[in-house]
Amino acid sequence: MEIRGPRELPARREDIELHTADGFTLVGELALPETSASVATLVTLHPLPTAGGFMDSHILRKAAARLPELADLAVLRFNTRGTTSPRGTSEGTFDGGGAEQFDVAAAMEFVRERGLPRPWLVGWSFGTELALKYGADHDIEGIILLSPPLHRASADEVAAWAGGEHRVVILVPEFDDYLRPAEARERFAAIPHAQIIAVEGGKHLWVGETQTRRVLTEIVAAVNPEALPLPTHWPAQD
Repeated sequence: MEIRGPRELPARREDIELHTADGFTLVGELALPETSASVATLVTLHPLPTAGGFMDSHILRKAAARLPELADLAVLRFNTRGTTSPRGTSEGTFDGGGAEQFDVAAAMEFVRERGLPRPWLVGWSFGTELALKYGADHDIEGIILLSPPLHRASADEVAAWAGGEHRVVILVPEFDDYLRPAEARERFAAIPHAQIIAVEGGKHLWVGETQTRRVLTEIVAAVNPEALPLPTHWPAQD
């Protein structure tokens, strides 16, 4: 069968809860490879909840549906404070990216407690702001930014990634609503080692199977390139 849309491939899926230092419980899901060990972990940070973003925003949901099986990746998704999805509602109230620092910290504490390997933060839109603002505080290999708007992360917070300790991979759609490739190169110039990938024909929401496959391929290229190319059919065709 062709892998497309919401189709879920095999994985060990577990509803989980995260507990923040300021006293809230967040709901989420951990997806692990069904029969093999995880080689790396994607900690996903969803788009703006006040604009409909949540742990089931389609790129993140498809990452969890496909990448445990296709790339041996663990995928952690969760609703930030005050956000609702079919999984449930996380306690607390949306704070515009401020108190969400505790949400990121709770996710990383869960990763440590479970012993999940080689964590990466994968942020989309609002989630990229959280990754930029708070990711360097944690033990991660790098960050992958999908459609970064750079509305909340300051120039100083961007420049703080310049040391080269963490990988920085940035996917910028050609027709993004907020930040397009030329401007992105200027605003991320403070990070000399940042890998900026301009995606031809891309838009902020990465709609369509072609864009979905491109995004998932770039994520895997950064985290576990040996799994490429990603199959388009499952079971894989000879």
